[in-house]
Amino acid sequence: MGRVIGALVLGLGGAAILLSLGVWQVQRLGWKQGVLVEIEARIAADPVDLPATPDPVADRYLPVAVTGVFGEGFVRVLVSQRGIGAGYRIISPLETAEGRRLLVDRGVVPVADAVPLAPEGVVTVTGNLHWPEERDGFTPENDLDDNIWFAREVDVLAAHLETGPVLVIARSLDPAEAGVTPLPVGTEGIPNDHLNYAITWFSLAAVWLGMTGFLLWRIRRRSE
Repeated sequence: MGRVIGALVLGLGGAAILLSLGVWQVQRLGWKQGVLVEIEARIAADPVDLPATPDPVADRYLPVAVTGVFGEGFVRVLVSQRGIGAGYRIISPLETAEGRRLLVDRGVVPVADAVPLAPEGVVTVTGNLHWPEERDGFTPENDLDDNIWFAREVDVLAAHLETGPVLVIARSLDPAEAGVTPLPVGTEGIPNDHLNYAITWFSLAAVWLGMTGFLLWRIRRRSE
């Protein structure tokens, strides 16, 4: 009897812990979905003027409209689009009438295409502020000789193109630019794996209960 009680305590206690972890992930899923809805609403809001001192946290995804003239130089950042393939994000410096210099992610060109020159004259860029976090331990070092970058690190890009540490990811340019397809900010890259985690914990709980049932059956067989 003692072995049966011990197996029940171990089995039901372990299953309870695993089930609680699954419930917690379901709660986290609801929270994350709410956060994504808020971010999507912020991204799609009406654009405002560029803040005097944009904050990487408070102003992330802020929609802005900025008017200025593109400067010389650009950076190609390798990107892969689902269903389309590899391309380069083109990031160029923009100087406003007030003399502020900032980065503009103009959009994407296929890897086989030449990079079009930035539009001449005054351009209005409508888009969103962003400070992407794209570099990790597996990201290659940028190839400065061939101007191929692998992450949009705003501080590094700003130093390279001699701008302030501000990046606007374009939704549209006025006048429009031929040859470059805008790739606006979205929530696709924000991880939301809580459903998968919940399924994993619930599955482990089911397996744990199954193993507990098998153990009780073995104990019973041996006691007969």
